[in-house]
Amino acid sequence: MPDNSTAYQRFFAELKRRRVFRVMAVYGALAFAIIEASDVILPRMAMPDWTVSLVIWLALIGFPVAVALAWVFDVTPGGVQRTEEATPGELTRIITLPASKRWPAGLLALVGVIALVAGAWFAGRNAAPTTAAQPGASPAAGAESRAAVSTGPARESIAVLPFVNMSSDPEQEYFSDGISEELLNLLAQIPELQVAARTSSFSFKDQSLEIPEIAERLNVAHVLEGSVRKAGDRVRITAQLIRADDGFHMWSESWDRSLDDIFAIQDEIAADVASQLKISLLGSAPTVAATRPEAYALYLQARQLGHQITVESLNQSVVLYERALEIDPEYAAAWAGLASNYVFQTGNGLRPVEEGAALAREAADRALAIDPKFAMAYAELGRISLTFENDLAAAARNFSRALALDPVNPDILADAAILARDLGRLDEAIALLEDAVTRDPVNSNGHHNLGTVYLWAGRLDEAIASYRTALTLSPGRLGAEYSIGTALLFKGENEAARAAFARESGDEEYQVKGAALALHALGRQAEYEAALQELRERWGDRWPSEVAHVHAWVRDTDVAFEWLDRAVAQNEDGLTNQFLRPLLAPLHGDPRWEAFRAKTGSSEAQLAAIEFEVPVTR
Repeated sequence: MPDNSTAYQRFFAELKRRRVFRVMAVYGALAFAIIEASDVILPRMAMPDWTVSLVIWLALIGFPVAVALAWVFDVTPGGVQRTEEATPGELTRIITLPASKRWPAGLLALVGVIALVAGAWFAGRNAAPTTAAQPGASPAAGAESRAAVSTGPARESIAVLPFVNMSSDPEQEYFSDGISEELLNLLAQIPELQVAARTSSFSFKDQSLEIPEIAERLNVAHVLEGSVRKAGDRVRITAQLIRADDGFHMWSESWDRSLDDIFAIQDEIAADVASQLKISLLGSAPTVAATRPEAYALYLQARQLGHQITVESLNQSVVLYERALEIDPEYAAAWAGLASNYVFQTGNGLRPVEEGAALAREAADRALAIDPKFAMAYAELGRISLTFENDLAAAARNFSRALALDPVNPDILADAAILARDLGRLDEAIALLEDAVTRDPVNSNGHHNLGTVYLWAGRLDEAIASYRTALTLSPGRLGAEYSIGTALLFKGENEAARAAFARESGDEEYQVKGAALALHALGRQAEYEAALQELRERWGDRWPSEVAHVHAWVRDTDVAFEWLDRAVAQNEDGLTNQFLRPLLAPLHGDPRWEAFRAKTGSSEAQLAAIEFEVPVTR
């Protein structure tokens, strides 16, 4: 039987004689350097992500090839030749060398192999998928919410941070914020570019966070930041495009112009960003609709106030829009902004429904008369039809037109999700809203809307998690505690539901209605009747469907239908989605239920007849 130890010794001696160990060491070191260099350089050259993976695989595949070539061939003064067979005593001399002279070659080869593997591992780890955490979400909310795994930011993705106000007047901040938002909206018109929503980008204003951290939270690969200095009719704008992973400045520019050139500056910035990101535009680059500088300044200020959605801010915003329109009556964006304010005022009870809906429709129509392709004006008409007129078919036509004109606008996509919900397409609505909160993770309204669709779909734990995230992002968020209480009620956690209803401080009607629901479930009959009586007397005329919900919940079916008939008679807003409300579920088996759905335009046949293609999210 042959001596195995001697065979091994002769094999490794042959490897040493043919310089295989040396080739392994050199190859491993060079491969490590090439892999690490490609991981840094190729992304900066805007090369696709797969190019780094290709380099790694080529290095790994080349390793055994290099070893095989080293075994077969040798480099001599006369050129590359096949390695000659060992002479009779040559291997013996290598084997009998002292250990201190035999092992260094093997150790060197081992170091080379380790270097090759380490380079591949480090580069692969940098490109590995990451889990995108939602900023602001509490640990409890995060534990209860579904796990969302992100593959990392797309290369063609960007966040526009609020530009810093460098003017001597702090009140000019509306102008710098407005320029930032205009740039964000302009870039969002490029279908090939993913742009973080305004709510998320602006949430980092005045926070001392590094660019890579902000980008990680927003799941974007690039950040656009800058500053604005306005003095009289002069404006100075600086902008920098930053690569998020390493803070590298890809591009920087400054403009010192008159206000008349403000729109040209924005167009230049958008075009330069697209160029730097090597985006191949399918159409022409988007441009800003120009107006007179005085009207533009008023428009920016009005829009900033409108975002606050308070009684005073909405009133002030309306006045500023009107002043802008006095200067430029053909300013379509100002008319659309005015329509949006009227919708918010009416929806929050600050204007009578008939008056507010008429004003909003008139303003949206004026915007479309000026610019028939103004997407947000169609979206406002869709909101009016859906919210105040219970006309799902009209809402579908308007939202379809808005999406055809601006398919990536986050506000229009959110409206499309609500329409899909009211058409009974809950799975499609959930998909749209889940995508919306991924794009705009610190928007409390998005999480609240998602929670409502989860609730109506019977996904109670997910609904509670979404509502709690909304509360974390916006403490005191209107209706969130009431909605949590409703979900807990359906889970049979009646005492917890009562506590949640009691915490609903933002809407007294919800607080009283919730108390009635929970008290009945807890068997506290006298307190339940007192709460129900208060609900009827204080809010029955304005929202009869709310009273119907309580009667349906307690199985007082005849009275529930009486209150629903009142809601139909006065065309209460929101009638078209009553068939989805879980509190009315006890009525579904009654013969009168289908008649009620038909009267509200929400029967199965009526909904099926409405054509609305839910957009596919990216």
